[in-house]
Amino acid sequence: MEAKQKLETLLSELEKVNSLPRLSSAVQDVDQVIQLLSEAREQIAGAMDPHTASMTMTRLQNPIKFAFGKVNDDLKAASSAHKKLGRSLDKHFPLKELPTDNACMDDHLPLINRAIAMHLLREGQFSVAATFINEVQTKNPAAPAAAVTSGPTYDEPMDEDEDEDEDEDDYNVDEEDDENEDHIEADPPPANQNNEDDEYDLNSLHSQELQDKFAEMYNILQQLKAHNLLPAIEWARSNSAELEARGSNLEFELSKLQYVWLFMGPGVDGLPNDAQSGRFGALAYARQNFGRFRTRHLREIQELASAMVFAPNLAESPYHLTFSAVSATFADVAASFTREFCSLLGLSAESPLYLAVTAGALALPRLMKYMLATRSKGTEWTTTSELPFETPLPESMLFHSIFVCPVSKEQTTEDNPPMVIPCGHMLARETLQKLCKGNRFKCPYCPSEGLMKDARRVVL
Repeated sequence: MEAKQKLETLLSELEKVNSLPRLSSAVQDVDQVIQLLSEAREQIAGAMDPHTASMTMTRLQNPIKFAFGKVNDDLKAASSAHKKLGRSLDKHFPLKELPTDNACMDDHLPLINRAIAMHLLREGQFSVAATFINEVQTKNPAAPAAAVTSGPTYDEPMDEDEDEDEDEDDYNVDEEDDENEDHIEADPPPANQNNEDDEYDLNSLHSQELQDKFAEMYNILQQLKAHNLLPAIEWARSNSAELEARGSNLEFELSKLQYVWLFMGPGVDGLPNDAQSGRFGALAYARQNFGRFRTRHLREIQELASAMVFAPNLAESPYHLTFSAVSATFADVAASFTREFCSLLGLSAESPLYLAVTAGALALPRLMKYMLATRSKGTEWTTTSELPFETPLPESMLFHSIFVCPVSKEQTTEDNPPMVIPCGHMLARETLQKLCKGNRFKCPYCPSEGLMKDARRVVL
């Protein structure tokens, strides 16, 4: 109950943050200052009268002062909201030292940096990803330099309807904070960092081709949100060979949804009132595009065509489910498109960083509670390759089965994989080796006997 109240409080604070402007408004005000200064420079450069410069500078003082005031106000509003959210996080989730002396993440900083950079690219934050990669490489002089390529950023601007009157002197654009500069020093790179390996190399993420791919994905997703299926259908058609090799039905699902969307007629948002929409438009679209899907989806095409007969009373027809949940279908198709697009790039549909952080947030509290309790009793868990209990994760985060040897009660690993013996029972390899007498063994669960060479590794 207490955890639920904490989450509700944080959600309330987050809503307040979302209602305040981001730094984009400050950037616009800075652009206005630059424009004023540029215009003044052109006036002074093209003037023949020597007194023009002084007059121009005099007229420029008030507009520049007003513009800088707006910049400061924008920065203070955004900073105040962030500080309030930070204080709320510190209050409800105070920092606690992990009950372990092993800083396991320190040995994998390059991989963590790569995961962060890839997450930013997947989210369409190309300029932020470029800045992050450059700063990581600046802190590590041994890393090869990469050309900075920053693409569009897909952040949606927030509403500018609130202002905060806190810490007025925190953001003064015309003052330099020399004290803070003394603390901005690059941390030394880890001793074990190897940037020559592909898995540690950030330069591959600087590829303009990779950024273009993600930019294309986000452009298509934005069109899908606006109920425009044509860009997604065109992409699926151009990659139909790869999608069919994977057994994907994405192209047909998109074309089917386009048929349903047209069938619903001009009364639907986004559809023009012309011959290309409505039942006749849907029929023309089906005749033009459904022929290529007859082999695999003939039954579904027949059902879509039969719906024409029930058009006057579609809600009472056998096909009403297909035409009633269009909004949910658009969401499902967008998720399928994201999954297939990422799979063709060799990536998972969900960001690995997001999954790791979410799974860690769910599992870590229980692990910390267990370790603190066992440490106080002097009965700490000493096995490093397995956990003392199953972590509570949702089904969406369970990607493979885990086999526990029924004899040794130990979880199998890469070094100790599950093995199936001729009688069909499954044991861990180390257990099987201990049961062997010479080259032969007897199954602990049935009278069967077998040879070690007949055991086969099982990949779950």
